[in-house]
Amino acid sequence: MQLLVRNMTQGYAKRILTWKYEAPYDFYNIEESSESLNELLENPYFAVLNTDKALVGFFCIGSAAQVPFGVTVGAYSEELIDIGIGMNPSLTGQGFGAPFFSFILSYVQETYKVESIRLTVAKFNQRAIHLYTKLGFEKKMEFTRGTTDFITMVKK
Repeated sequence: MQLLVRNMTQGYAKRILTWKYEAPYDFYNIEESSESLNELLENPYFAVLNTDKALVGFFCIGSAAQVPFGVTVGAYSEELIDIGIGMNPSLTGQGFGAPFFSFILSYVQETYKVESIRLTVAKFNQRAIHLYTKLGFEKKMEFTRGTTDFITMVKK
């Protein structure tokens, strides 16, 4: 799977807002609203396309990739670059996760000249946690916001 990174555009953002994941991953559905559209356009979000220019997924970096409540419990006290990802739901569960996320990790490491990367994942998402562990991430901290438990993981 050959992939390309592009700056987020209104067209890509609007498509992402229509994505609907099946339960229990529907936790990651983004509400279609002007606020959500602005979030994707005004923060460091990037589209990931295949060579046919089809939208495969997206990623974000920095505070956009953090769960805001995690700041209050010290989850992000260490100075690391944070990353968040989303894959087109029509492609999930088919073995594309490892090449997709590996591509993003390589892009971020090369572009931002960082060695350590942190991510935050919902604890119920064992499929993602398995992938992240396979790619060298280690669990660092857990915190709860409302009814959802989160885990921060770091790749050094």
